[in-house]
Amino acid sequence: MEENIKDEAPGFKHISVMLNEVIDGLNIKEEGIYVDGTLGGAGHSSVIASKLSGAGRLIGIDQDEAAIEAATRRLEPYRDKVTIVRSNYSEMVSIVKGLGIEGVDGILLDLGVSSYQLDTAERGFSYMEDAPLDMRMDQRQTKTAKDIVNNYSVEELTRIIREYGEDRFAHNIAKHIARYREEKPIETTLELADIVKGAIPAKSRNTGGNPCKRTFQAIRIELNNELTVLRDSIDGMIDLLNDNGRIAIITFHSLEDRIVKQAFRTAENPCTCPPDFPVCVCGKKPKGRVITKRALLPSNEEMENNSRSRSAKLRIFEKHITKTTLVERQL
Repeated sequence: MEENIKDEAPGFKHISVMLNEVIDGLNIKEEGIYVDGTLGGAGHSSVIASKLSGAGRLIGIDQDEAAIEAATRRLEPYRDKVTIVRSNYSEMVSIVKGLGIEGVDGILLDLGVSSYQLDTAERGFSYMEDAPLDMRMDQRQTKTAKDIVNNYSVEELTRIIREYGEDRFAHNIAKHIARYREEKPIETTLELADIVKGAIPAKSRNTGGNPCKRTFQAIRIELNNELTVLRDSIDGMIDLLNDNGRIAIITFHSLEDRIVKQAFRTAENPCTCPPDFPVCVCGKKPKGRVITKRALLPSNEEMENNSRSRSAKLRIFEKHITKTTLVERQL
């Protein structure tokens, strides 16, 4: 098995999280068809592509222009096996069908922000360097983080910071933002970071990491509609799998992981019949089985070498086509 590798495309640095676990989990077939819905710098995809032969094919999807450029360079040695599309993974089914493909053997999503996006200050994802408040995953989008910070009401800001940032000081942060923008618009990441720090009590500022992380995360999730896209896409991706095909999803915070965990559980056991019914009559058939009863975590060595992997969780689901119409139930 190949070791964890760093994307080498110029200008796009990113360490592929849980690379070995992903490759093992996808159970790659040489002539299979695979989709990487969050292509990034193609760290995972380059290993997948290297294992394909004959009719084997890789479809890479990403909405970030820099990622597309980096991945194209990285996958050049496999160009006869690879199709790259700039889009959101929410369009995966239509993209694959548009290529004349009815089903695929594996799907990968590596969610969250790439190291490149975090480390490129002008993208506005980081609270460590000053830059315009941007945070767009897809720079074709017109709305930016600046629009959210300056135009959302206190109630709306409170909601997203509480729900997506899971910050108990959400209302106070929202009030501080509203108070500041009465004087002037909030333009930059460090302006926002200073406001957030000022809204959090000193005792809490000194524990649990940088206090800005949760607010920046919340605004990014809201701007890019990340949780809704994930929630609305999983079923369609499972349906796209061939029999025995697998979907592997890496998440980086509890809200994402909860969505994936529940979607996989429901796909494994969708029946809504009362528990005392001897036979399932609701017509909802299992789509397969959860391979990872508990989420897989990075090794201690990986977490030491790549601090950004520490919050990663990997869950895998395997598709099985149910041929029976009634499922007997154990009473």
